[in-house]
Amino acid sequence: MEAMGQKSASIQTIRRLPAYLVLLRKVLHNGRDVVSSATIGNMLQLDAIQVRKDLAVTGIEGKPKVGYMVTELIEAIENFLGWNNTKEAFIAGVGNLGRALIGYPGFAKHGVKVIAAFDDDERIIGQDISGVEVLPIGKLSELAERMHVKIGIIAAPAEAAQAIADSMVEGGIRAIWNFAPVKLSVPTTVIVQDEDLAQGLAVLSYKLGQISKEVGV
Repeated sequence: MEAMGQKSASIQTIRRLPAYLVLLRKVLHNGRDVVSSATIGNMLQLDAIQVRKDLAVTGIEGKPKVGYMVTELIEAIENFLGWNNTKEAFIAGVGNLGRALIGYPGFAKHGVKVIAAFDDDERIIGQDISGVEVLPIGKLSELAERMHVKIGIIAAPAEAAQAIADSMVEGGIRAIWNFAPVKLSVPTTVIVQDEDLAQGLAVLSYKLGQISKEVGV
């Protein structure tokens, strides 16, 4: 196995890397130490050339006719994604979606730990949600600055999202994962990843309609 140094990656490649990790962990669990790009491609329905191109961004290249050392490749992907270095995050909005995100066990595997939640509902403030305390939204900015938290998750209604984003930016948060159905206005030094559930549902519904037409259902 030869490490060549990390390269820049497309968004499409970054989106595929978690699927590689899931597969590689299963392969390792099944007692296999080496896996080829062809095998990975067959299991994920990807071309082997695409697999090698995707994995090359981690700085790891497989040996011809041998493949990749599974443990080294897992470590390389986790390192590339930053998942081997746990980052603390705040979440704002503790409705049904917020509670589900707080309780999601997969965050730990992906290097993120939600350490505090914020809301403006007095009935929720003070509650313990999956081991995370709900605090008044007015404390978000101050605590983010004091605790050097750099990741913020917004799971609040659209009308509250911009004010929350402003508080996060004021507190020094530099990456916002936005689940609110609204475009946020933030400085160019702040990264925003929008997760529009309505858009996803619209695409799913459209594809379902197309398939239904094709098969006559």
